[in-house]
Amino acid sequence: MSINETMSLIRWGAEEIIGEEELIERLKKNQTLTVKTGFDPTAPDLHLGHTVLINKMKHFQDLGHKVIFLIGDFTGMIGDPSGKSITRRPLSKEEVMENAKTYEHQIFKILDPELTTIAFNSTWFSDKTAADMIQLASHSTVARMLERDDFSKRYKEGHSIAIHEFLYPLIMAYDSVALKADIELGGIDQKFNLLMGRDMLRQHNLPPQSVLMMPLLEGLDGVKKMSKSLGNYIGISESPDEIFGKIMSISDDLMWRYFELLSAQSSDEISTMHKATKEGANPRDYKFLLGKEIVSRFHGAGAAEQALENFIARFREKQTPTDIPVVELQINEGLAIANLLRDAKLTSSTSDSIRMIKQGAVRIDGERITDTKLIIASDTAHIYQVGKRKFAKVHLRKNIS
Repeated sequence: MSINETMSLIRWGAEEIIGEEELIERLKKNQTLTVKTGFDPTAPDLHLGHTVLINKMKHFQDLGHKVIFLIGDFTGMIGDPSGKSITRRPLSKEEVMENAKTYEHQIFKILDPELTTIAFNSTWFSDKTAADMIQLASHSTVARMLERDDFSKRYKEGHSIAIHEFLYPLIMAYDSVALKADIELGGIDQKFNLLMGRDMLRQHNLPPQSVLMMPLLEGLDGVKKMSKSLGNYIGISESPDEIFGKIMSISDDLMWRYFELLSAQSSDEISTMHKATKEGANPRDYKFLLGKEIVSRFHGAGAAEQALENFIARFREKQTPTDIPVVELQINEGLAIANLLRDAKLTSSTSDSIRMIKQGAVRIDGERITDTKLIIASDTAHIYQVGKRKFAKVHLRKNIS
């Protein structure tokens, strides 16, 4: 590939590249570059948000470069403060290692195991002394740390910042020194940490790494970034039916964001599909394609076809469980959907109803609804579904008393 073609692939989907000219000069030398990406094993499962970075690692792998999947078993015991308004609970070594065990298996659903180096940052940090850590801390200042947006906000609002949190970006930066990284990949929320790596390399008389930042993938709600703690995630180890069903639950607008960040389709192919929907094509059909592609990646093409068939059987053909409860509600005229779901015991409150509708988790007779202000007429009977397992056949009777 030419340099222009190579950079086109590298830029694909990236939010920002720092040190791009340095990267181009490195590529012109036709040398194998060391590409580092770090993941702290704070939870046992990876989700599609993580794969945005892993897919970019695969791009560099396809270009012939050395990819290092760094498991932050040492930094995981500190806790990344990025984007946090409070100090994170440090994990024990046992918790970190238990979570790390699952990562190696999961990443090879995307990366080539023979071309991937797995490293643990405890390898070079476990033996460091207190004097070594003091020396590491001397590479930055409190003023520099408070330039960081999340630290600055917490300081101004009077929220505590633990001293060990200041160490996190320094330790992450030293990982780049230990690995002699040419390039580091990370989410856009990691910008401070990634730039610290450039500084740390310079201070150790090494060429600064180029930094490539990827956007954060929104979760199923289409608002907040995908996170297990928020429950808006799609885990790559989930069943084919779970993954496919969750893909089908996202909004039509969010689907294009998922195509851009997760699909192997080219930008031209995605643009063509997007244009087709504006001209009348059913976006559901493209969502089927996206769901099949994602399921195929983690479970194989056969599982993807079966997941599609299961989805159609359950929702498009209106097949529902045979033992769903029947609910009768007396109303005067119409009933707001949020109230109906609450009164049918499908949600705990009207606010819960609204939240579930916004997340795309509510269906009437198998069709997903998005209108939180929808009014259901009296003298009607429909099957209502919330989430994957809550069903009720609700009869609205007009109150004639």
